[in-house]
Amino acid sequence: MNINDFIENFAAQFDETDASVFTPETVFHELDEYSSLIALSLIAMVDEEYDVTLKGDDMRSAVTIQDLFNIVQSKAE
Repeated sequence: MNINDFIENFAAQFDETDASVFTPETVFHELDEYSSLIALSLIAMVDEEYDVTLKGDDMRSAVTIQDLFNIVQSKAE
């Protein structure tokens, strides 16, 4: 698992946000398109792609995409 693949999968959940916006430092909660539905699709993507179950608390505690990646990575081990 690497951060670039994770960002690519992460960005795929957004329809209207340009892919160039997504970096490890992106504060995803502040994106205009981010919503509870996007959060659910991110949880589903992580489950499908990485076989990791995220909880709402994980989504709330992650500020940047890097934070979320670190959570997924720690749960995958």
